[in-house]
Amino acid sequence: MKTKLSTNEASEKLKAVSSLNDPFLLKCLEDERKGIVNLALKKKHALEKDQAAREKFYEMSVYEEKLRKQGFSMIAGIDEVGRGPLAGPVVAAAVILPEGFFLKGLNDSKQIPKNKLEVFADYIKNEAAAIGIGIVDAAEIDQINIYQAAKKAMNIGIADLGTTPDYLLVDAMKLSAPFPQEAIIKGDSSSISIAAASIIAKVTRDRMMTEFGVQYPEYRFEKNAGYGTPEHLAALKEFGPTPLHRKSFAPVKTYL
Repeated sequence: MKTKLSTNEASEKLKAVSSLNDPFLLKCLEDERKGIVNLALKKKHALEKDQAAREKFYEMSVYEEKLRKQGFSMIAGIDEVGRGPLAGPVVAAAVILPEGFFLKGLNDSKQIPKNKLEVFADYIKNEAAAIGIGIVDAAEIDQINIYQAAKKAMNIGIADLGTTPDYLLVDAMKLSAPFPQEAIIKGDSSSISIAAASIIAKVTRDRMMTEFGVQYPEYRFEKNAGYGTPEHLAALKEFGPTPLHRKSFAPVKTYL
C-alpha cells in the first residue's frame, strides 16, 4: 500500500496550499527527501512574499481607511512625474480608488518592475472610480519653473477627474485647491491612492516620451524618458535642443 506521495504528486498538492500553517506544507518541510523539502521551501517563500505584499498594501491603506471612517468617500491621490528630466512635460495624475480596491504589489511606481507597470496601470484604469491627467509642457515649465509646473499639472489632473473629490492626498505638496487635503512625504510609498496616481502618471509620461522618440530619434527619448543620460547629452551637444527641451535647465541652456 502506497504511503508516500511522489515528488510530482507533492508538487501538485502544494500548488493548492494557501497558508504558511497548512499541515501538508509543514509535513513536506520535514520530509526526508530533499526534493520534497526544496518544493516545500519554494512554496513557503512564495507564501511569505505574498503575505508581505498584502501587509504592505494594508499598511498603505491607513490614510484612506482613516478618512473613510471620518465620512470621506471620494478620496483622490495625486502625484506627478518628470520633474528631473531635461526634456518633455511634467505629468500628474489624480486617482480616486473605490472602497475595497486591492492590488497586490501596489507601490511607488519607481519600485515596480517596468514589465509590471503597464499591467498595473491597466488594472487601476479598469477599477478606479475616477482618473484625471494633467500635463504641462517644456515651454511652460521654462516660463513658470518646474515646481509651479508640477503644482499646475496636479491641479489640472484634479479638474480632469470628471467628478468632485471630497479629500486630497498629495505627494509632498500643498495645493491651492478648494478641498481638504493632506501632503504626505513619500506619499507614493505610503498611500495606495498616491501610489496608483504615480503609476498612472509614469505610464502616461513614458508613452508620450516613446512617441517623442519616434519624432526625434537621435535623442532616444523612448529609452531615457528625457533624463540626462550620456547618450542624451551627446545628442544634445551634437544636434542642439528640440522644442521638447527645457531651456531653463542646465546643461540645455548652454547649447542654445
